[in-house]
Amino acid sequence: MLRVMAAPVRSRTLLDRVPLALRMVAYAIAFLLTILVLVPWAAYQVDLRLPAWRPQWPVAVRIAGGVLFGLFLALYLFASTWLSLRGRGAYVEFDPPKHFVAEGPFRYCRNPIAACVLGMLLSLSLAASSIGILLLFLVGLPVAHAQVVLLEEPLLRRRFGKPYEDYLRRVPRWLPRRPPRTPPE
Repeated sequence: MLRVMAAPVRSRTLLDRVPLALRMVAYAIAFLLTILVLVPWAAYQVDLRLPAWRPQWPVAVRIAGGVLFGLFLALYLFASTWLSLRGRGAYVEFDPPKHFVAEGPFRYCRNPIAACVLGMLLSLSLAASSIGILLLFLVGLPVAHAQVVLLEEPLLRRRFGKPYEDYLRRVPRWLPRRPPRTPPE
């Protein structure tokens, strides 16, 4: 198993006094309520205001959307928990992990958390048969990409240095792929 860890980030903040598990739960609830309830509800208003634009996808597509939503939610929770526990910090930029994590779901994809959020929006658009939520997903693609490329990656380069640079060369940004096999040493 490949395990890459850089020197920990050493900054003691007020947030560090709150137990990690409590911070993770608070962030997850606030983020998921915003991204998966409030924002899609606003986007769904497009469907209510323009009913002629609302697709009537078959029941099988709507059920598949619900199943995919559950899968992406489970993967989101797994990846965010993995990052928080292994990185010894929450998974938000204002309360970042202290250690670089390149294992578990992060071995296959550099951004499994953001990819899962996008997957949840797409699957929610299918389950709700909503053009408004589908438009939200389509707007979310370039926004998420810009956030990763322009904000997150430069911060992580500065924070973790060479191990992160090596990781950028090995692991794809969005679409997971199986890492190459490394011979036993």
